[in-house]
Amino acid sequence: MNYTEALEYIHSVTWRGSIPGLSRIEELSRRMGNPEKGLRFIHIGGTNGKGSTSAYLTSVLMAAGYSVGTFTSPYVRTFNERIAINGKPVSNYMLAAATSAVKPHADAMVDKPTEFELISAIGFEIFKRKKVDVVVLEVGMGGRFDSTNIIEAPLAALITGIAFDHMQLLGDSLSKIAWEKAGIIKQNCPTVTARLKKEAAEVIAKEAKEKNSSVSEVCPDKIEVLSDTLDGIVMNYGEYKDIKTSLIGGYQPLNIALVCEAVRVLNTRGLKISRDALYRGIASAKWPARFELLSRDPVTVFDGGHNEEGVRAAIATAARVFGGEKVVLLTGVMADKAYDDMVDIIAPHVAEVFTLKVDNPRALDAASLAAVYENRGVCATPCDDIAKSFAAAKKRAKELGLPLLILGSLYLYKDIYKRV
Repeated sequence: MNYTEALEYIHSVTWRGSIPGLSRIEELSRRMGNPEKGLRFIHIGGTNGKGSTSAYLTSVLMAAGYSVGTFTSPYVRTFNERIAINGKPVSNYMLAAATSAVKPHADAMVDKPTEFELISAIGFEIFKRKKVDVVVLEVGMGGRFDSTNIIEAPLAALITGIAFDHMQLLGDSLSKIAWEKAGIIKQNCPTVTARLKKEAAEVIAKEAKEKNSSVSEVCPDKIEVLSDTLDGIVMNYGEYKDIKTSLIGGYQPLNIALVCEAVRVLNTRGLKISRDALYRGIASAKWPARFELLSRDPVTVFDGGHNEEGVRAAIATAARVFGGEKVVLLTGVMADKAYDDMVDIIAPHVAEVFTLKVDNPRALDAASLAAVYENRGVCATPCDDIAKSFAAAKKRAKELGLPLLILGSLYLYKDIYKRV
């Protein structure tokens, strides 16, 4: 099986949605000889911030001298990004080889694995073959019944935050969503969390108590942002002073604080991460599509905020970085997202909007999204061609002398990036 055949096989697996239970991934892993066993994991769940936190931790662990596997989703440019070794996407050869090894086991199952379960198994196989020291393992969705949750007790479980997203699958209240996220907490395994709303925090505390898990929580009062510009952020977090990152976005200080707390815990769990490694790792971390500066003529920023909390954070960052001036917006969303609520947040900060349909079967059509903005009093231009809509939005931003903010689904990124 070559690389192209491997991708065709992975994507040919019938997507049947999120089916509760871990029976399929457990059977597949068992048939494969349980490649996840013997690996050390840092398990990361949460509604927003998982990707950035994974990037920071990967970079910090590498700075400390460890070989690191990273499993994230979705990808923004190439599929291989989902499974990385020392910060670099796995090679085409390795992905094909691992898929070839997994395929006969998956094909032999009566209850076939879902696509994400198959990708998880391929990731575990690659990390085993590469003999990495630590795996930074990002939950796909939820946690309790996510295929990544077949791992045994990790070095630590991190919960980056809990907000409303995927309600049709995870529940319509913060407590229900928190219960799903809390499923990654394991017996006698420490948990590190962001500052959570009371309703969610109570659920996490209950699960942690039942699992004899200590909980370390980020203290937002210890965060002091010294500088926040398009060139990056400089901040303090308690005794950690002058932490620098090239990543921008109002949510990054909270993600960095979570990493600081996680490093404290990991140093009690057999890892050796110096303060210097923490600083160097955070400074060198890269993570695309999260308030990423793509161009300065006009100033063009991409942010993959695709739920209410993510959009609110992106708009708050834009208001701060751009001095409160309005932006020209280019956007596309999935039809199953709460886009009406998101538009309510975005519309007051937008001078003009260009809408498009994302290249995804779940995408909302451009005209329908434009109509929502028009109903909020914002001039909106729908366009079904991504290249034309991007060109039109750039032209208008230059004419108005305003920044261009590209906001919405991460599925937009690869099509925008190649046109910058």
